[in-house]
Amino acid sequence: MPRRRIGFWYRLAAVICKPPLVVLLRRDWRGIEHIPAEGGFITAVNHNSHIDPFAYAHFQYNTGRVPRFLAKSGLFKKGFVGAAMRGTGQIPVYRESTDALSAFRAAIDAVDRGECVAFYPEGTLTRDPEGWPMTGKTGAARVALQTKCPVIPVAQWGCNELLPPYAKKPNLLPRKTHRVLAGPPVDLTRFYDREMTAELLKEATEVIMAAVTHQLEEIRGEKAPETPYDPRRERIEQRRRTQAQTHQKSGQTVQEEGLGK
Repeated sequence: MPRRRIGFWYRLAAVICKPPLVVLLRRDWRGIEHIPAEGGFITAVNHNSHIDPFAYAHFQYNTGRVPRFLAKSGLFKKGFVGAAMRGTGQIPVYRESTDALSAFRAAIDAVDRGECVAFYPEGTLTRDPEGWPMTGKTGAARVALQTKCPVIPVAQWGCNELLPPYAKKPNLLPRKTHRVLAGPPVDLTRFYDREMTAELLKEATEVIMAAVTHQLEEIRGEKAPETPYDPRRERIEQRRRTQAQTHQKSGQTVQEEGLGK
């Protein structure tokens, strides 16, 4: 399947976005040889800054294989941003609606047309205290197993030093380096032609996230935690801690009232 042409809107976005990125960030980009020259594929990318989608798109643009991101549907509706999102072929995600599966179908169609679809499997900025990838959602694995396309694990680091997760102000000085390392395709063949159960998708997702984390370990020169940060598990633990504190305070109140009699 031939590659899709970059097109007017992507070139315009590059003209607008590349100059400030070049000024703000040095580049250390490796693994470009693993980006397929032809045919549809997926990249699975870690997410640790509000800036990194632009910096990662810059990396991918320079490979000649522009990415189609999955993005919130509201970004497509108004003004220049909406026109640019539509013109560059990004994929709207309609959450909690009857169109929620349309992004999945659009991603499959894009891969089948020979395009690159970029997934942030974590679904949001990492909440890991040290910036490591969290547990992933199953969308990338679902598309990969449906299409049997290559899945390229990509790790990036440096935008989070320029603009840390959930920070409002950037740290401009000293100038930061955007490091990207793309790895060889993740081997998912053992999951092919099997019933696509929740357990199968979870296992395939863990394999993808382990590959992304391995790339980030190489960039950072250190080992990631044995168990990835799990936001769902953390929310459950937080509720338990809150309930325990509430019960403890209630017990203290009862005891104080009893002593006051």
